[in-house]
Amino acid sequence: MSSRERDDAYTGDAMPDSDANKHEHGGLDQSALAHVMGYNLAQADIPARKIFFKHIGQPLKLRPVEFTILLLLMSNKDVTQKQLCQTLAVTAPNVTILLDRMQERGLVTRVRNETDRRSQHILLTEQGAALARQAHETSLTMENEPLRHLSAAERAMLIELLQKVARHRRV
Repeated sequence: MSSRERDDAYTGDAMPDSDANKHEHGGLDQSALAHVMGYNLAQADIPARKIFFKHIGQPLKLRPVEFTILLLLMSNKDVTQKQLCQTLAVTAPNVTILLDRMQERGLVTRVRNETDRRSQHILLTEQGAALARQAHETSLTMENEPLRHLSAAERAMLIELLQKVARHRRV
């Protein structure tokens, strides 16, 4: 497949022949899956994960969920573990394990909630705040290359539609 064909397949610009529905790896016709949101999300996630690990995962030694927690803590005050569980759709024991790891790395600390002694606020340490700022700064431009075929309006629409699907995830 030529680079033009790959670009057209990536951006969804259908080609007139039957090759339009063939994936660059394996040459399989994927048209039977074209209507399946999960399949399309998984396919789009492949380059997204590669980019994440190249720009943030490997250099900053962060997994996607750790990156997410850092940025949530950076942009919200008085975050509790329960709020993280709800936002991430992750069980409390799993969030505890994540926070334990991040605390061992010196990125977060837990402080007893003064108004509700049963809960704790999760706070960024100085090191965690610096890493969160660095990761955020990197994230602002890291996806420019794979999205170069989309106009600014298309990018905004893509994000808006993904957020809309995510908001209604309790189906």
